[in-house]
Amino acid sequence: MIAWSGPQAPTHPRFPIAKGLNGACVATRKPVIVQDVASDPRYLTTIGGTRGEMIQPVLDQSGVAGTIDVESERVNAFSRRDEQLLEECAKNLFWLWRVTG
Repeated sequence: MIAWSGPQAPTHPRFPIAKGLNGACVATRKPVIVQDVASDPRYLTTIGGTRGEMIQPVLDQSGVAGTIDVESERVNAFSRRDEQLLEECAKNLFWLWRVTG
């Protein structure tokens, strides 16, 4: 985890790359959207109170350079428009990381 915002620090700022919802995103190279994390056995707590989570991979030529992870305290918090916005953010981060990395 590079950055976060919320009422408290993350419970677990790091997880093994092959575990959790972020691990699923990295493995498939596809976004992972879980509208109710209580219903998904892959979910690992990062920030207490999370109910919905949306993860977008940031791709480069060799695979996944990183992920953008958005969490909400509401079930069914994410719309298709939110998914599209996060996808655009990931595309912009790829170019930023490419230039500065």
